[in-house]
Amino acid sequence: MIKGQLSMNFSQFEGLYDMVVPKHHLLRKINDLVDFTFVYEELKDKYCHTNGRNAVHPIRMFKYLLLKTIYTLSDVDLVERAQVDMSFKYFLEMAPEEEVIDPSLLAYFRRKRLNDDTLLDLLIEKSVEMAIEQDVIQSKSVILDATHTRARYNQTSPQEILRKRSKAVRKSIYAVDETMKEKFPEKPTSDELEAELEYSQCLVEVIEKEPALVALPALKEPLNLLKETIEDDRLELRSSEDPDARVGHKSADSSFFGYKTHLAMSQERIITAATVTTGEQTDGKQLQTLVEKSLKAGMEVDEIIGDAAYSGKENIAYATKHDIALVSKLNPSVSKGIRKKEDEFEYNKDAGMFVCPAGHMAIRKARQGKKDVQNNQTDTYYFDVEKCQRCPFQEGCYKEGAKTKTYSVRIKSEEHEQQGAFQNSETFKERAKERYKIEAKNSELKHRHGYEIASSSGLRGMRIQGAMAIFTVNLKRILKLMEE
Repeated sequence: MIKGQLSMNFSQFEGLYDMVVPKHHLLRKINDLVDFTFVYEELKDKYCHTNGRNAVHPIRMFKYLLLKTIYTLSDVDLVERAQVDMSFKYFLEMAPEEEVIDPSLLAYFRRKRLNDDTLLDLLIEKSVEMAIEQDVIQSKSVILDATHTRARYNQTSPQEILRKRSKAVRKSIYAVDETMKEKFPEKPTSDELEAELEYSQCLVEVIEKEPALVALPALKEPLNLLKETIEDDRLELRSSEDPDARVGHKSADSSFFGYKTHLAMSQERIITAATVTTGEQTDGKQLQTLVEKSLKAGMEVDEIIGDAAYSGKENIAYATKHDIALVSKLNPSVSKGIRKKEDEFEYNKDAGMFVCPAGHMAIRKARQGKKDVQNNQTDTYYFDVEKCQRCPFQEGCYKEGAKTKTYSVRIKSEEHEQQGAFQNSETFKERAKERYKIEAKNSELKHRHGYEIASSSGLRGMRIQGAMAIFTVNLKRILKLMEE
């Protein structure tokens, strides 16, 4: 049975762990803090318990991925380190002399076993539950923000990525032995993904027959990266660059291609909820979902802190209905006034422009009305008519033959009057200062745990990456608060 496989095999060397893994080591503290049996309960139905050879225990596989996230390692480098690092083997509950897994199992585990849309919420809820049990969450306030992650392929096809990475491998080899050119396979003449995969695999096989080359430090990283890319592409077999990634905007003239992770975080800097979306999605629409998820995880919420993206009138109404203070500075353009179909056009606060239902951003805006009479002023947003003429959503939105396409909003709606008064209060100004905390959390995710670039293609893969990264930073934060 899988359930009984995880216990450490009897070994005469078990005493090594007490000598080489200090009591204050991060991995020892995580093992002491977390009961990982919830992983088994979540994944047990994805394994056959009666036929075939025994699988590697799901908790151990999950821990491998947690190590990968904590130390930002490739699959191959992770397994190599686990073979010689006693702290890794202790964390994995292995005997010191026990053999590690084959790196290919990690890609399979991610794609086949963790292929679950509930994983992100599950891991956040478990970490918040631990934080509450340890009495390190005492606030009733959540800070909201979104962070972007660039797509792995960055609008480049898998074929081009394989070519680029195989070229890097060849270049490293030619620097020490140009005669290897004669042994390498011929480059494919077809532009098909399968042809590029076959060539890359043959290239790897030729190189691995040369022990002297494989041992070169300069070759190790590009070779491992190429092998991991081959494995990912074989599992996905996608011929497009990344079908789920979308163009989002960081400002009016700065964009990215990838995904957004929308976060809710407590005052103690523990992430209480998250949603992962494609890059073009606006931030404000996620407020209600993030608050509801935070409540489900066990948080009490009587205050929401966020930037201007969250001050839409539907969010103000939601906060008022649930007696929650919304510390979000009003942006005049967030109000959509009394326009019909108001939910179809979304405001992008980073770019300062509206985005139409097809995902196209306005190209300019103009203000109309008397300058000193604010309620009479209107902002008009102009869209690219050439795109409207070809748009599949033009019915009811764009009139055929029209030379312009605009969307106008009143500067201020009645729904914002009460929020405007709150915004001018000293309480609002003081509480708004807390928003900086989530910026630091975004930076930690990106720069310490590899969240700047997607580790695989597809929205589902991004959600798995997000789940592991957020679980990691939450565990580290809980441990730090416990020490304090």
